[in-house]
Amino acid sequence: MLATLKDVVALASPIVVTELGLVTLGVVDTLVVGRLGAEAIGAVGLGNILFITVAMFGMGLLLGLDTVVSQSYGAGRTDECDRWLAHGVLLSLMAAVPLTLVVRIGLWLLPSWNIEPRVLALMVPYLEISAWGLLPLLLFAAFRRYLQAIGVARPIAIVMVTANLVNLVVANALVFGWGFLPTLGTIGSAWATLLVRIGLTLALAVLVMRYAASGSRGLLAGLREFRSSRLRRLVTLGVPAALQATLEIGVFATATAIAGSLDAVSLASHQIVMNVSSMTWIVTLGIGSAGAVLVGQSLGRGDLERARQCGWTALSLGVAFMVCAATCLVVTRTYIVAAFTPQVSVVEVGATLLLVAAAFQLFDGLQAVATGALRGLGDTSTPMVTNLAAHWLLGLPLGYVLCSVVGLGVVGLWMGLSSGLVVVGLVLLYTWVYRIRRLAFRSADVGLLPAVRV
Repeated sequence: MLATLKDVVALASPIVVTELGLVTLGVVDTLVVGRLGAEAIGAVGLGNILFITVAMFGMGLLLGLDTVVSQSYGAGRTDECDRWLAHGVLLSLMAAVPLTLVVRIGLWLLPSWNIEPRVLALMVPYLEISAWGLLPLLLFAAFRRYLQAIGVARPIAIVMVTANLVNLVVANALVFGWGFLPTLGTIGSAWATLLVRIGLTLALAVLVMRYAASGSRGLLAGLREFRSSRLRRLVTLGVPAALQATLEIGVFATATAIAGSLDAVSLASHQIVMNVSSMTWIVTLGIGSAGAVLVGQSLGRGDLERARQCGWTALSLGVAFMVCAATCLVVTRTYIVAAFTPQVSVVEVGATLLLVAAAFQLFDGLQAVATGALRGLGDTSTPMVTNLAAHWLLGLPLGYVLCSVVGLGVVGLWMGLSSGLVVVGLVLLYTWVYRIRRLAFRSADVGLLPAVRV
């Protein structure tokens, strides 16, 4: 088990850095424009969450690469890995156009969302620029999932750290007009992030050519061998994963819209706590991605016992981290919010919201890691159905009632959302236990593999 823990940590660490780096791109935008006031924080935060909601569907379509590439790599079929990447790139190109259109339609509908007028005026141009980043972001996701599935994670993390440093400098320069550059305000941060996303895609394209599983020639051969059956397999795995990711992000996007209809302080507090809780969740998302790869590679080798160990180790690591994260949020909540803004009213409301966020950390971690472990087994449907039921039929309606009917405001909204996360975490943990046991019993019955301990 110690060896398994070392493997999970070794792969999860750079993946976590990469996941954090993706989130930090949006956090940097919020931090940079924070000096412009609560309206700027709300506009950039709301614009980011709406963009990411659409982008997450596209990136979710590519999550099937975790399953097929890792299992192919575990089985020693490096040529198959490269063929799957080629189809992942094709899927990225196919998805980019309709998803960009969805963002444009969303821009047209924004005035009907009852968003505070000053926030809306800043958000629309920010989102118009951000929409152009969908294609590079989807290509980045395809390259990244391929590289991680063959065990190449550290170079991606290095690229991501560099990208965030560049984004911090460029965003400040464009927002506040350093030197000869004009002062662009909130749209300056949008331009900075767009340029960084393009750079990320180009950098990972170079890494793919460098680390292609069967060499650059094998990769080029994979690009020439289109099979509709492969594309259908990626879509079959990816659509439930995409819906799951979109449902989860979408429920918080809807909650952000509800917060935006209250007042600028509530929206700013909500967005700051969203950024902070996303940072902790994203760590467990990275651990879950590592679990997906290691479970998939183990199954590809026919080693069910190691698949079981990798899944449970990832879950244990995610729970341990979230317990520590919840403790830190409780102890340092006021200082965390104050780092984003000096506005006293925002700090007070944000600190209260962080207490609610601390209460659901354990379950948020469970659902993130369990989703990854199940993806390694090839199950992307259960997380999707569970998220639909728990978030949209329980968490969000309850949050709306507590917010608007009971009168608890944005705090009540977060209490409702927490209930959904608790249900998702517990159901997906049970699903992992059930599926790994059933797989073990089936393997033992047909005599392919010995029964494993669960």
